[in-house]
Formats: sequence, structure tokens, C-alpha cells
Amino acid sequence: MPSLAHYMTQYDHEHESGWNKFLHGVGIPTIFAGLVLLLFAKWILAAGIFLSGWVLLFLGHRIEGNRPAFFQGPIYLLVGPIWVAKEAWMFLTGTHRRPTSEGTPQSDAMK
Repeated sequence: MPSLAHYMTQYDHEHESGWNKFLHGVGIPTIFAGLVLLLFAKWILAAGIFLSGWVLLFLGHRIEGNRPAFFQGPIYLLVGPIWVAKEAWMFLTGTHRRPTSEGTPQSDAMK
């Protein structure tokens, strides 16, 4: 079974567009909020929030011109939130990725 690093690299490769990253940064937490609200609020409101998060994700992939990663396997439904958390952490801490000589992104923290 591939490692989490493998899945993260693949996910990162399929989410290069700034707009796609932004829409995932909003859409994935929106989906999660919709799931949490199912427990504590009216289900119609929660379903609307949940579905709006998915609309943002599909819009991001339409802009980028590729299919969502979870079509490759359900593991990406777990990788996505981890990837968004990593991207948010890198943004908040200022550790931006720079291309290496091979053209693959590398975090400032990894140097």
C-alpha cells in the first residue's frame, strides 16, 4: 500500500491552479461543516451547506481541467482534508513551496 507521502504528492500534482486550491480551501471545510451540522441543525440547512462545498470542489476541477482525485480511489476523501490543512499551515507560517532543480515542489521547511 502506498504511503501518505505518495498520496499527498499525487493530490498536490492534481491541484496546481491557484483557483482550484482556493476553492478546495473553502469547499472542504464547508463539506465538513455540513456533516457536523447534520448532527446539530436542521438537515435541510446542513444538506445545502454540504452540497455547496461539493459544488466548489467540482468548480475548481472544472477550472483546472481535471477530474477530482477521489475518482481514483476513496482514500483521497481522507487525503483532501489533510492536504488542505497542510496548505493552510504553509500559508499561515509562510513556508511556501519552491520548485527544486527537478521541477518538483519542495517546502522551505524541508531545506
